Amino acid sequence: MEPRGTRIALILVTGLFFLWALAHNLNPILIPHLRRALQLNDMRSALVDSAFFIAYFVMALPAGALMTRFGYRSGIVGGLLLFAIGAALFWPAATLRSYPFFLGALFIIASGLTFLETAANPYITALGEPSTAHRRLNFAQAFNGLGAALAAFFGGRFILSEAAPGEDVLNAMTPAALDLFLAQEALAVRVPYLIIALVVLCAAILFLRVPLPEIRSHAASDESARPRSMRRLWSAVAAQFCYVGAQVGVASFFIRFAGGTAAIGEQDAAYLLSIGLLLFMAGRFIGTALLHHMHATTLLGASAVVAAVLTGVAVFGGGMAAVAVLIALQLFMSIMFPTIFSLGIEGLGGRTKWGSSLLVMSIAGGAIIPPIMGAISDRHGIQLAYLVPLGCFLAVLLFARRAKYLIA
Repeated sequence: MEPRGTRIALILVTGLFFLWALAHNLNPILIPHLRRALQLNDMRSALVDSAFFIAYFVMALPAGALMTRFGYRSGIVGGLLLFAIGAALFWPAATLRSYPFFLGALFIIASGLTFLETAANPYITALGEPSTAHRRLNFAQAFNGLGAALAAFFGGRFILSEAAPGEDVLNAMTPAALDLFLAQEALAVRVPYLIIALVVLCAAILFLRVPLPEIRSHAASDESARPRSMRRLWSAVAAQFCYVGAQVGVASFFIRFAGGTAAIGEQDAAYLLSIGLLLFMAGRFIGTALLHHMHATTLLGASAVVAAVLTGVAVFGGGMAAVAVLIALQLFMSIMFPTIFSLGIEGLGGRTKWGSSLLVMSIAGGAIIPPIMGAISDRHGIQLAYLVPLGCFLAVLLFARRAKYLIA
């Protein structure tokens, strides 16, 4: 493989991490926005995450099968086209003010992202020496953090209301005035998602035109290590399910949490979330550097311990301090996804694409955990709902300890 071709591939595929972060991290903006525009409770508003992340469970194996047959490029281009179509469908969904239509568009977007993530994560790990795969994936995922921060900042600026009216104000409106206000709220998502659709379509054209080196994995030669690799893969799938559920739940209810515990307005809460996501990005770069000196399982375990402690402070604390620890939490969550992923597929040889598909399927944790948090929030308040991600971080800690003894 030519070094120049490898560099171009790394740059282009790293750009995909940025793009899918935009879609992922507009969901925490969409949830409070659609909650108000479509008059939803916490549990129903969390269906935004369910519709989005269930696509990973449904589409991951087909994505892996397609790439096994036709290569990584087919998965990337197909994923980008689905992403663009789903984003464009936000225009009619907002015009009709139809929640099922929104959910369908989100499912299509996430189906595209499933193809992208099934391709990009193992592709990055394969473009270089196996010994540096953890660092390479953490570095690429850092640009995912940049996209996340920008999505939260600009989504808060262009989608959320600067001074969102409270329930008492909405209840005092006449039916006609309320309907007009809610219609205007729903329309706020049309232009941002149309811009995303056009950008993603341009990216698909770029990937069609630029040659990419194809990585073809062969059967693993170390048969004695395979049973340990497979046990580590299944443990990684469970850990990734818990981690993604926690990450999505923490962000999805952050704006609601900030308003309920510290009386922070929606736009200001979105800006605070963007600061947290900048810390998330910084954590990826810091994690990449630390992996030069620490084993991946050690870093993962330490991060899980701190994340669990911070989440506990958010649950049992109050005011701005509780909000601040959730912002800081993003720093310690940052390395979890790429580290679990690279540990999961390490040593799989010819089964790498299949293992990657399973790990992408586990992203369905983002479809299950947030509605559970929403149900708890509706009954017992938003702070107690954060006990769920606390438990998820403890599950990640258990994986870190187990993976240490299953390194092939």
